[in-house]
Amino acid sequence: MKTLPAALFLLAAVVGQAAVSEADAARLGKDLTPLGAEAKGNAGGSIPAWTGGIVTPPAGYKPGNHHPDPYGADQPLYTISAANAGQYEGQLTTGQLAVMKAYPNYKLVVYPTRRSASNPPRIYDAIRRNATSAELVSNGNGFRGALVGIPFPLPTSGIEVVWNFLTRFRGVAATRKIDQAAVERGGGYQLVKFDDEFLFNYTRPDITLKELEDSNTLIYFKQAVTAPARLAGTILLSQETMDQVKEPRRAWVYNAGRRRVTKAPNVAYDNPGTAADGQRTSDQFDMFNGAPDRYEWTLVGKKEMIVPYNSYKLHSDKLRNSDILKPLHLNQDLARYELHRVWVVDAKLRPGTSHLYSRRTFYIDEDSWQILAADQYDGRGQMWRVSEAHCINYYDAQTFWSTLEVHLDLQNGRYLAVGLDNENEMYNFSAQRTKDSYTPDSLRRDGVR
Repeated sequence: MKTLPAALFLLAAVVGQAAVSEADAARLGKDLTPLGAEAKGNAGGSIPAWTGGIVTPPAGYKPGNHHPDPYGADQPLYTISAANAGQYEGQLTTGQLAVMKAYPNYKLVVYPTRRSASNPPRIYDAIRRNATSAELVSNGNGFRGALVGIPFPLPTSGIEVVWNFLTRFRGVAATRKIDQAAVERGGGYQLVKFDDEFLFNYTRPDITLKELEDSNTLIYFKQAVTAPARLAGTILLSQETMDQVKEPRRAWVYNAGRRRVTKAPNVAYDNPGTAADGQRTSDQFDMFNGAPDRYEWTLVGKKEMIVPYNSYKLHSDKLRNSDILKPLHLNQDLARYELHRVWVVDAKLRPGTSHLYSRRTFYIDEDSWQILAADQYDGRGQMWRVSEAHCINYYDAQTFWSTLEVHLDLQNGRYLAVGLDNENEMYNFSAQRTKDSYTPDSLRRDGVR
């Protein structure tokens, strides 16, 4: 694994992660991609050079469709299972190895590497500007001097990598209909249906540094439960603050039974995730969200690893949920894995704080800053939950984002699948939303419709 010098980490801690030099920033778009990844391939050719990713939809795509697989003709290179995992141990996460040990029939079908991630040009331009102005504040629990694009394209610390993930481009406004299933050990499940909508305040084309810092808000989010009947009508509203230690996440819930809006301060950290049957924490939604203050973040380095990628097959509207959801884990014949370079960030619980997870290791794509996999450990230091984000390039918006998140619980044999969209309408990245759509008053109006 390529690690960064200890002296560099020490210097960064002393100066508070100062912005990079103009000379370093000038590498973006040259030997580094506009997002800060290594543009070249690896020595053996198993990871190709980045040539821009997918910038136009493939032939036959129509807005509103599920996204056809641009790599559907690819054939698997090899399959990894418990029987041959030792040959690939250096390229597998600790969690993947633990899953294969627990479930001997579990497998990873590995395909050719396709560096499909891309963003619009305005995002690249913003990142280039941010590189020389962004800096951490509040001991890393916030940042300033950046907007629209990721703030730290040349990171020197784990917390900078995490902020890149939290601010990665996912469009400006989006709506989606997704399903969630907490699958029993024997394979049974009940679907929970959500209507989600987002306004990514940080990436608005007209956002200014003053407005961003005055509002202290990265994302506006609303989530309505539409099924099953016993949960339907509940709506969560969240205003995701940039510095959640200075100003905690602002959240409210509309309770359909009581027809009331109440503050929801517990929608954070290790409180239970919405309707997840105890199978994930609040801060596991989207792989990680919220304040980073309860952990000490270490940048382990960059490594070539086998991770879920270009998961168009799992995204297909030709599949039913029952095709995907099987006992113990997904139908792994439908999952696609590739060899990519990822940043490895290790998070250990800070002394004097509490969380269900004493340690978390994140594997973050160099091309998109998307968390692709995460290992979560319990208070005894034992592997507990293993998470994967199966992602695609939503090429209508040029954003690389998950189509399905999976959290496997190795202690109870269950797993949670979040984001199933196969039987639902496709994400709408053309949605029009304003900040006024994400206030307690708007939540009351939504609740009585």
